[in-house]
Amino acid sequence: MLAQLPPLSLYVHIPWCIQKCPYCDFNSHKIKTTLDENSYIQALLTDLRTELPHINNRSIETIFIGGGTPSVFSANAIQQLLDNIRNTVILSEQAEITLEANPGTFERTKFQGFKDAGVNRLSIGVQSFDDQKLAALGRIHNANEARAAIETAQNIFERVNIDLMYALPNQTVQAALNDVRTAAQFGITHLSAYHLTLEPNTAFGHTPPKGLPEMDTAQDIEDAVHSELAAYGFTQYETSAFAKRNEHRARHNINYWQFGDYIGIGAGAHGKISHRNYIERTTRKRHPSEYLAAMHSQPQQAIERKTVASEDVPFEFMMNALRLIDGVPSALFAERTGCDIAHIQTQIQLAQQKGLLEMQPEKLKPTELGQRFLNDLIELFL
Repeated sequence: MLAQLPPLSLYVHIPWCIQKCPYCDFNSHKIKTTLDENSYIQALLTDLRTELPHINNRSIETIFIGGGTPSVFSANAIQQLLDNIRNTVILSEQAEITLEANPGTFERTKFQGFKDAGVNRLSIGVQSFDDQKLAALGRIHNANEARAAIETAQNIFERVNIDLMYALPNQTVQAALNDVRTAAQFGITHLSAYHLTLEPNTAFGHTPPKGLPEMDTAQDIEDAVHSELAAYGFTQYETSAFAKRNEHRARHNINYWQFGDYIGIGAGAHGKISHRNYIERTTRKRHPSEYLAAMHSQPQQAIERKTVASEDVPFEFMMNALRLIDGVPSALFAERTGCDIAHIQTQIQLAQQKGLLEMQPEKLKPTELGQRFLNDLIELFL
């Protein structure tokens, strides 16, 4: 039984993109007709209202509007969405409200409109400042558009994140470092750096691009990227996340990794809601047309609710918490799962013996080896 419920966030999924990237395995769909923004926003708000009986007046601490490409929506649509969210739930006065943006959908007036609507953190999917690499990744923007988007965002928003990707086709260590240096020169305070992975059911998964770095070269690139970010004053606090100071860290994502709760609304969105005696996972219908149809007629049919089996809860906690470089206090395990940590003591000791987990009884913290072989560490708790 949970003595207290964890912090609660809200994730909003906007599933459309101008073009589907070949590496992307998110629930995103190429825009084929004119978007009916109002219809989708009304569906989102109906979706949110269906969750109200399950959250019992708990306040929302963070909002993340992801996709897809949320910045394909107009500023007026985002204003309508956020105004209605404020009227529907209790939103913390200090709420972090993030919106993902693509430089290819960048307009200064639109960025200002997002800020006026209440967005206080913009996350820009740059991936690279090399036009050839951007083309290979199927991105719709070029390096100059990325620079213009970042400069404008820096002048409008207090907090800006840039997404970069490395181990790209035919990428050298020097080319990856050039991307990091270009990003750092904008004075940003948060950066996400992802290793390109070939996910199943993606274009790259079916047909891998030519020129992908060998494993050793990819590791050299990753090590160089991490070292260069450290040289620019960034601290790695999660597998792919780097911040200048603690206050620059992504509060929404930290809530995920600390096994907090989140409502997930929108096509294909996932959620996690803790109750005193059990934890529930929710999933929405994945295809936008099916989601919209259900939300406008029988909302409950768009949502699948599933209680997490008690034997699976410890693994789910560790799968998230061990992504954090500093780990989590051991006491958080019982606080967020309702389980005694003695239930996983055997696995903890095995992870320590393998050198994957620090020998700190008051903390669950991966070692450097554990960070590098994170999947092996997490599997010990499966």
